[in-house]
Amino acid sequence: MSKRGGFPGGMGGFGGMNLNQLMKEAKKMQADIEKSQEELGNKEFSATAGGGAIEVVVSGNKVIKTMTIKPEVVDPDDVEMLQDLIITCVNEAMGKVDSAQASELGKYNIPGMM
Repeated sequence: MSKRGGFPGGMGGFGGMNLNQLMKEAKKMQADIEKSQEELGNKEFSATAGGGAIEVVVSGNKVIKTMTIKPEVVDPDDVEMLQDLIITCVNEAMGKVDSAQASELGKYNIPGMM
């Protein structure tokens, strides 16, 4: 009796899918991911803090596009509060980008991607 080597299920063990088909699928997935990343980069995400006293708009590429600060929130005697509001607002906007990326790119189910 001789032992048979190789992979179970035939050539390559890819469940009958040949290597060319596998490469074609990988290239399509890569193109789809790049398109999704580009679409996300073109979107804008906004967040507010202090009851709307500060608004930040960021792109899907995490670039701050605009920041609006209402004059009544600017108090020279309480700069720390203004700083905290800005940090809170920026972090919230960036969190929205992260959530959108995870949602959009998570559908590709690639280990280590997100």
